Amino acid sequence: MKALRIHAGPRARQHLEQHGLQAGDVSVIPAAAGGPKGLILGPLDRFVFGEWLPRSSQPVHLVGASIGAWRMATACLQSSVAAFERLEHDYIHQSYEVPPGKKRPPASHVSERFGQNLQAFYGGRVEEVLSHPRFHLHIVTSRGRHVLAREHRVGTPLGYLGAFVSNTLHRKALGAWLERVVFSSPEDGAATGAALPFSTADFRTRQVGLTPQNFMPALQASCSIPFVLQAVHDIPGAPRGAYWDGGITDYHLHLGYHQTPVAQVVEGAARAGGGLVLYPHFQQQVVPGWLDKGLKWRHRSTGALDSMVVLSPNPDWVRALPNSKLPDRNDFTHYGTDSAARAKAWLAATAASRQLADEFAEWLHRPDMAILRPL
Repeated sequence: MKALRIHAGPRARQHLEQHGLQAGDVSVIPAAAGGPKGLILGPLDRFVFGEWLPRSSQPVHLVGASIGAWRMATACLQSSVAAFERLEHDYIHQSYEVPPGKKRPPASHVSERFGQNLQAFYGGRVEEVLSHPRFHLHIVTSRGRHVLAREHRVGTPLGYLGAFVSNTLHRKALGAWLERVVFSSPEDGAATGAALPFSTADFRTRQVGLTPQNFMPALQASCSIPFVLQAVHDIPGAPRGAYWDGGITDYHLHLGYHQTPVAQVVEGAARAGGGLVLYPHFQQQVVPGWLDKGLKWRHRSTGALDSMVVLSPNPDWVRALPNSKLPDRNDFTHYGTDSAARAKAWLAATAASRQLADEFAEWLHRPDMAILRPL
């Protein structure tokens, strides 16, 4: 059974039909929130960043939220293949202490343990991320406004209820409760970091420069799921307030990416590259915000994704994985304190996902446009 499906927006499809897909065509790589689902993309990450992209030299913007931010920051480390392998191992084998009579650990414990894990992973290596010669990292977070400006046992649940109702009426109305704050790695001395590779007209947005002082709190904030982890408050260099998971405002990074061609050299001749958005994703749909998960009418493609190529698993192949699904956060509850059983299931899924990378490599070598699907 084929594991990989390739979906392309209309502009991306036209480029692929005329030129195929070269490493030099890629200008942006997004990485979605989604918790353990992102584990399925480990082999693709190792192939793309370890083997394929090194064949080119153009700058590439890496945009991530939640586990996607962790993945894209990992891509900026030296020896990224080994770093991705460690990320996979550390994520799979994470464990938390569940109090007697409870189904899950307190948010304070999860936040403390997660912060320790980030420190162990990136400690002493932040400059590698910030000074990468090609990759510009953009970490997406969600900053609370008004009643959500500080975490509170009463105000926070009420604030998220208001956010849910507002978002259901109109996505932009969510901006009354939360705003997108993007922490970007430095470029040419700009205080706010590298220029964003997408439009911000869709949603209230701020940009902040990513520094050694705010890297850890920004990355932890991007991964801080409300009520599962605590919010991160008052990140250095950023507006004061409570910061949560970037997936709340931008679950799958359905953004208006700039269609900027990149210069490249093909067979000794210069030509304009595709300026494409390559998106290794765990599903075809690119859902705007976390609160849109149940709003099916917001799961459709839009013109914002015209230059996007999505690499996603075949749903039939997914049903052959342990528990007939991708790893997800429900597995923490399903397996409870039996972390060894959960790790075994996740390891089986990540081992099977090597097929995704193998099929993508084969398609690049022998492109078959007949298998392209519309996005």
